[in-house]
Amino acid sequence: MTRPDPARSTTARPGTTRAEYCVIACAEAWRDSGEILASPMGTVPSIAARLARLTFSPELLLTDGEALLIGDVPAVGAASAVTEGWLPYRRHLTMVMGGRRHVMMGASQIDRFGNQNISCIGSWERPRRQLLGVRGAPVNTLNNPVSYWIPRHSTRVFVEKVDMISGVGYDSAAAAGPSATRFHDLRRVVSDLAVLDFATPDHAMRLVSLHPGVTLDQVRETTGFPLVVPDDVPYTREPTGEELRLIREVVDPRGLREREVRA
Repeated sequence: MTRPDPARSTTARPGTTRAEYCVIACAEAWRDSGEILASPMGTVPSIAARLARLTFSPELLLTDGEALLIGDVPAVGAASAVTEGWLPYRRHLTMVMGGRRHVMMGASQIDRFGNQNISCIGSWERPRRQLLGVRGAPVNTLNNPVSYWIPRHSTRVFVEKVDMISGVGYDSAAAAGPSATRFHDLRRVVSDLAVLDFATPDHAMRLVSLHPGVTLDQVRETTGFPLVVPDDVPYTREPTGEELRLIREVVDPRGLREREVRA
């Protein structure tokens, strides 16, 4: 594997943590999105959406997590002081169906074509573990852009075949036909090791970048299926000084990001 910039180190820039690289990688999912609703699920995605709003996606819509659109960007866990609009559940569903939302969900399992499982581990008839349930994953994946955040990259999560399909992957959408593929759009997968997407001819998962300090062998060993690996795989981009200031002082001054991503 070659590197496009030999001057870049395989180690993180001094002082920048793995969690902060993950925040940057997640924020990039909403770059230049315009006026759409960001629906981040998890601490790192929530920090990332706020960072995107404060920097390269100023029109991004954020909520208070319940029924209000907020006009400010409070720290994660803090209350908003500015209400911008009302977004009750029925209007939220309308937004989902209209594609004006980009959700970043989690996944208990995800396979090479982006099928996601958050429902159960084991067979449906007799599961070994009961999880969240399918929830809104099918509608999300068929009607608006979807990305995924995986805080622990492992073969238990990145599997050859999910035990149950909650979020619809590219092969499943293709099998269902045009009604499923018309608005199906899986953007990226960010884990604590790397950034991945589905920009291949058959929409199989592709390695996009490695977080500094991570090797290609690490990613391959912790992925339960063969990844598409381009000849040139860069490192996840460095945060700017201003982005680090916003992450540390404005959006996540309590350092919650470090609890979700191992050092």
